[in-house]
Amino acid sequence: MTPTSTEPVLPTHDDPVLRTGSELVGGPAGRRIRFVADRWWSPVRVLILLAVVCFALGIMQKKPCYDGGWFSGTTQYSHACYSDMPHLYTTRGFADGKIPYFDETGDKDMKFLEYPVITGGVMAFAGTIARAIGGDIQDEQLWFVMINAMIMMACTVVTVIAVKGTSGRRPWDAAMFACAPALALNGIINWDMVAVALTAVAMWTWARSHVVVAGVMIGLATAAKLYPVLLLAPLFLLCLRSGRLVPFAKTAAAAIVSWLVVNLPVMLVYDGHWYERRDWYIREGWKLFYTFSQDRPADYGSIWLIIQQRGDGQPLEYLNELVTATLVLCCLGIAALAMCAPRRPRFAQLAFLVVAAFILTNKVYSPQYVLWMIPLVVLARPRWRDFLIWQACEVTYFIGVWMYIASFSGKGLSQNAYHVVILLHLLGTAYICLVVVRDILRPERDPVRADGSDDPSGGVLDRAPDVLVLASPPVRVGG
Repeated sequence: MTPTSTEPVLPTHDDPVLRTGSELVGGPAGRRIRFVADRWWSPVRVLILLAVVCFALGIMQKKPCYDGGWFSGTTQYSHACYSDMPHLYTTRGFADGKIPYFDETGDKDMKFLEYPVITGGVMAFAGTIARAIGGDIQDEQLWFVMINAMIMMACTVVTVIAVKGTSGRRPWDAAMFACAPALALNGIINWDMVAVALTAVAMWTWARSHVVVAGVMIGLATAAKLYPVLLLAPLFLLCLRSGRLVPFAKTAAAAIVSWLVVNLPVMLVYDGHWYERRDWYIREGWKLFYTFSQDRPADYGSIWLIIQQRGDGQPLEYLNELVTATLVLCCLGIAALAMCAPRRPRFAQLAFLVVAAFILTNKVYSPQYVLWMIPLVVLARPRWRDFLIWQACEVTYFIGVWMYIASFSGKGLSQNAYHVVILLHLLGTAYICLVVVRDILRPERDPVRADGSDDPSGGVLDRAPDVLVLASPPVRVGG
């Protein structure tokens, strides 16, 4: 079955929550509504405005910390306005003009910058401008935050445009990302929006069948944060099932090349002279991001922290092995789903599941990690009810983690209460996973496929016939 119309899907007709809510403003959109191409308030402009307003509200939410709150008492925790940015400006050497990965930070706890190369480049760029504007150190820190906030806002705009472009006939689904409470609350805690934007563009270009460009963007996104490389796994499985391995090979090769182009100049250090032995070595500052993640113990937000604190409080033995084993088991389950489902899953569905598996099994869950999942949830399960349930869990975790840290030096959330908050976050994410798995096993429940569409995010996979299915007979989706 093919879509019955090329017109954009109207949210008040498609989504039960919005249809009910629209009664407050006159009811669902009428049948005669049309999208005029030359109308200034096009969907993309409305979505950009919503995203900018939402992000700006998040910047305002951090206001209690702007006047020294980041460094005085527990204000940054009790008012939930914490951000890594002002702290790292001084402790990672940006205030002193240090060059990331080449110069030592001068911090006794972190000898070099522990971030991937593109993220480090963004930090150094913002630091250069903050120093040029000048003022005392507190002014520089605030400028550093504001400059980075504008960069993260630009990344948010790029992301909402990319999500809109990936969603096919459902442009208004991107409003879920644009209006997400977790976007406002977590947008300037760290630099994750850089990787989120690059990943969203990668999915958009794949949806438009630009497989090499998609690979380049995945490589660049991986050079900003590790998680985007996970997208190659569902792409491989879907291309294997549909016999489209050549496009996948082009994407994977482009991702490797673009990652190397960005990383090699920083990664390798040359040691040798004309008359002496010449060798290349991996730069210590570059590899810290990878060794730091490997050596990290169970930390905030993870199921492993609950297990540790509920036990004897000592670091868990074989934690890396446990994390790896549980992630591998989850990925094997996703692979079985991809190859055995009665109809080939959509790319966005599998991309969300593999990133969610990584988050659920990881040793740490920083609040801003939710930004990784928001565009994927929007594309995998575009239903406001499920989205708002999940967002409520994430907002609760956002408040809970700061209240728990505040309790270390005063009143706040107890350890037992914090464990409940962690479980709420885990259950909220698991709930979306279960709904997406149900949609894969019962495609008629999938909102995206309800009108006869196959996979708007699939690119070369959209309406491609299956050539390899391990269990259920393939379902014909063409014509």
